[in-house]
Amino acid sequence: MLVKEVMTPHVVSIAPEESAALAARLLARHGLGALPVCSAEGILRGMVTDRDIVLRCVAPEADPKSVPVKEIMSRRLAAVAPEDDVRQAARLMARRQIRRLPVVADGNVVGMVSLGDLAQCGRYEMEISRALTDISSVVQKLSE
Repeated sequence: MLVKEVMTPHVVSIAPEESAALAARLLARHGLGALPVCSAEGILRGMVTDRDIVLRCVAPEADPKSVPVKEIMSRRLAAVAPEDDVRQAARLMARRQIRRLPVVADGNVVGMVSLGDLAQCGRYEMEISRALTDISSVVQKLSE
């Protein structure tokens, strides 16, 4: 099964110059945990998560209204292509300890795939289970 068959094609993204406050509102409004940060041309530049906002903006007591997303986004990106196999996506998520991956074609974000999307396809339980276990163990260690 291919990533394009399970990905969410409707992507909410944010520009690097926008504020952390706007990113937080978009995450809350759309029930998301991560936003792709894209240039005006749609090129993926980074990802910003609710965790990035808390740890890199709120915790150091910066003003979320004045901190641009480009200052708090994660730049070490992992992504998959629409034609990639979902097992490859699951292995990448496990290896990088992430729950969501942007789906990129020609540099542009065309979708997002999450562990939930992979779980719904129902064919690759072992890879998905391993990814969830790996990610959960890291989250547990961080919270200790």
